[in-house]
Amino acid sequence: MRVWTHSVLLLLAACNPFAPSLGEGDPYAHLLGDPTTIDGYFTAFRSAYELRDISLYEPLIDSAFVFLYTDFDAGIDREWGFIQELESTRRLFQNAVGVQLQWNQVITQQSLEPHVRTRVVRSFNLSISLEGGEVFRGDGNVNFLLVRSDSADAWRLMHWRDESEL
Repeated sequence: MRVWTHSVLLLLAACNPFAPSLGEGDPYAHLLGDPTTIDGYFTAFRSAYELRDISLYEPLIDSAFVFLYTDFDAGIDREWGFIQELESTRRLFQNAVGVQLQWNQVITQQSLEPHVRTRVVRSFNLSISLEGGEVFRGDGNVNFLLVRSDSADAWRLMHWRDESEL
């Protein structure tokens, strides 16, 4: 009886019912998104924007990243790279008091190299609130080229063509 009681106490001492075991994975993955899947990547992207958290956003962007958009005033396409993307997004997150991003239907999803390169064109609605009550709204399509080293890695955004008229 004494050995049994000691064993039960030892077992209970090693168990913390308030902390998930290591084998259970990230308990917040469903909220923040699992970027090893395409759907999870878009959830993670939305979470980074809505939480305005550059530390969640940066791992979603590939170091060879290129952002391409149309400058309608000048009538030309313009682009910037990884550093400019992080800096402009950091400024957006710092100056916004609220961001809402809604992903809508996937227009096209094409696997260019199975499991390592995928192009996704998807529609969105975006609302950015600034202090003072000013709100910017936009919608359109993003044209993303997502890449990764192998099928177990997280997707990263290498090329973003903005197909909206914000």
